[in-house]
Amino acid sequence: MKKSTKVISMMMIGIFLCMLDTTVMNIALPAIQVGLATDLAHLSWALNIYTVLFASLTIPLGRVADVWGRGRVYLIGLALFGLGSVISGLCGNVDVLIVGRAVQSLGAAVVFPASMTIGIQSVPLNKRVGVIAELGVMQGLAAALGPTIGGAVTQFLGWRGIFLMNVPLVLVAFVGCVAWLSWRRGQAKLDLAGSALIMVTLLSLTLVLVKGNAWGWTSQLIIGLMALSGLALVTFIWTEAHVDQPMVPLALFKNRQFNGASLATVLSGVFMVGLLVLMPSFFTKVQNQTELLAAIMITPASMMIFIFSPISGFLLSKLGPRRVIFSGSLAMMAGYAVL
Repeated sequence: MKKSTKVISMMMIGIFLCMLDTTVMNIALPAIQVGLATDLAHLSWALNIYTVLFASLTIPLGRVADVWGRGRVYLIGLALFGLGSVISGLCGNVDVLIVGRAVQSLGAAVVFPASMTIGIQSVPLNKRVGVIAELGVMQGLAAALGPTIGGAVTQFLGWRGIFLMNVPLVLVAFVGCVAWLSWRRGQAKLDLAGSALIMVTLLSLTLVLVKGNAWGWTSQLIIGLMALSGLALVTFIWTEAHVDQPMVPLALFKNRQFNGASLATVLSGVFMVGLLVLMPSFFTKVQNQTELLAAIMITPASMMIFIFSPISGFLLSKLGPRRVIFSGSLAMMAGYAVL
């Protein structure tokens, strides 16, 4: 097996772990609530802290990896993710669970962007499109399989198993990365101002989206966070236009295809969350189904992602991006109409 294949395999494990833990916990919430004897409002922060930190830290910590060396920073991220998984799996109360999920998220915010970059740069230029497709399929599949795996593990091993099952995979990835990754420092410079501003932008925006309903959309806190996010974003854009090595090159947004692909990715992610996060809760809390049956109910969505992701790559070269994305959007609309 070629070294590049081994490296890509390790990156797939990293991406799988990061994306799996964005959805794996949702279906186990009732079991965790009973096990830790807590209320849902308090427990929801175990979900929210992962989302908030992952969303706000992925870009700046990815840049830190570019500066300090992706290999060494990647190992730190894996170690943090594994430690957070152990803390979450062995916790005795919800506060410790929230801390464990925060540590997990810090690790994921390092591992996820670095996995994409390391995997892509491990192969020659003419093979990178295939690697991007493989890593993208793994990303979508992990998020889609999260509730299914969470339901099955919770049913047979208990809710602690959804965290502790990460540990052997982290160990495998850690050993593989020690053996095959490069340890050279990066040549990029850290854009401290841009990093701070994008963290403020994404942190405040994510808090608005996650807690807006609970805190009140017209409350002073939510309105203040919205204003802070907007101000930080405007300042970030101005800063990135005036630094030598920006975190996000603004020239990318002059490309219409890049803008269209980014918008399609965000929208498809939103609709996927609606299906894979909200439906399991509906099945367990409203229809009073078991976690396993709820997992089985949404397994078809996971299977379709697994089957059609590689097919869409083939169709892209035959039909072009507009037709493929348009047909996929129609399929999502039809599915939601039926539901």
